[in-house]
Amino acid sequence: MAVNSLSITKRAGALVKTKGFTLVELVVGMVVLSIALVMLTSMLFPQADRAAETLHRVRSAELAHSVMNEIWGKRYDQNTNPNGGVPACGAEPRSDLGLPAGLACTTQGNLGPDIGENRNSYNDVDDYDGLNQNSLMLNAAVTTGVNADTYASRYPNYLMAVAVTYHEHPDLNRKLITVTVTTPSGEQIVYNAVRSNY
Repeated sequence: MAVNSLSITKRAGALVKTKGFTLVELVVGMVVLSIALVMLTSMLFPQADRAAETLHRVRSAELAHSVMNEIWGKRYDQNTNPNGGVPACGAEPRSDLGLPAGLACTTQGNLGPDIGENRNSYNDVDDYDGLNQNSLMLNAAVTTGVNADTYASRYPNYLMAVAVTYHEHPDLNRKLITVTVTTPSGEQIVYNAVRSNY
C-alpha cells in the first residue's frame, strides 16, 4: 500500500507543478510574439500599399486604352479620304495607276482640333492633341448637360494628357500618339502608339 500512496502523491505534485507558466516560458513567449509582430509590420503590411499601386496602374491602363482606342478609330489626317485608301495625304501622283496626288498633310504647327470642331466632331488623329482629364468624354451632350461626363469625373484624382506629333520622319507619314496618365499617387505612366498614313 505504501507504493500506491507514493505514486498518488507524485501525480498530485505533478498536477500542481503544471498549473502555471514559469518566468522563462513567459519571456520566450514574448520574444516569439515580438519577432512575429516585427515580421508582420515589415513584410506584410507594406504589401497593402503595393496593392493600391497595382490598382492605380490598372485604372491608368484602362483610361489610356479607352482614349487610345477612340483615337485609333479615326482617320490619319484631315486631308485623308475618310474611308482610307488612296490618295492619302501627301501621296505622290501615280499616273500609271491613274491616281492623283494626295492633298498636303496637316503641318506640325496646325495639329490639334480644327476650327469649329468640338469633342463629338473629332474626325482625325491629330484632333486629340491637347485632350486632357477636363475634356468631355465622347458623346457628352454639352447643350443639355445630360451625360456630360468628363474624364476627371469618371477617373477622380487621375490626370491625363494627350499629345500628337509627327514621329521622327520628314515626310509626315507617321504620327506619334502619347497618352500620359498620372495616378493619384503621383506616378506618371506614358503610353505611346504610332499611327501610319494609310
